[in-house]
Amino acid sequence: MNVETPRLRLAPLAAGDIDAFVAYRQHGDVARYQSWSVDYSRADAEALVADQPRGGRLAPGEWLQLAIHPRVSSPGVGELWGDVAVGCDPVQPDTYELGVTLAPSAQGRGYAVEAVAAVRDALFEAGAHRVVMQADARNASVIRLMQRLGLRHEGTLLDADWFKGEWTTLERYAQLRREWAAATA
Repeated sequence: MNVETPRLRLAPLAAGDIDAFVAYRQHGDVARYQSWSVDYSRADAEALVADQPRGGRLAPGEWLQLAIHPRVSSPGVGELWGDVAVGCDPVQPDTYELGVTLAPSAQGRGYAVEAVAAVRDALFEAGAHRVVMQADARNASVIRLMQRLGLRHEGTLLDADWFKGEWTTLERYAQLRREWAAATA
């Protein structure tokens, strides 16, 4: 999956992205609400890149990390600004979960909304039925992102996730293809 926006180019995470990928995954503020910890290693990143699915549509249960790079020629082109995770639901057909992570230097510029919107749009254009996202209820920036994307709040899962040594509450958002089509018409 390759996606472009006016400012961004998204393509599967590659070997050339590993150093920057590890650097922002090791940042405490970035790792706080993510499934990894600050000890994320180069070996972890190399294994993730090597195990990424190749080719067309994702199979049920597969995840793909799309690197976020600047699109236009300017200082920093080639630099990794973050990534969008795309997971194909292992049970429900044509259902995808999205997540996003940005390096601290790329935050606060609208790149996350632009990148996730472009990936969501590409999935719906390719026939996806449903796209979901969820976040720790304390992660206000991702909750705002989901709202800005026009996703519908589906529920609060109170103390539903044992995460990094504590029970946490999740906020779940989703959008159906028909909702997306109506919003883009």
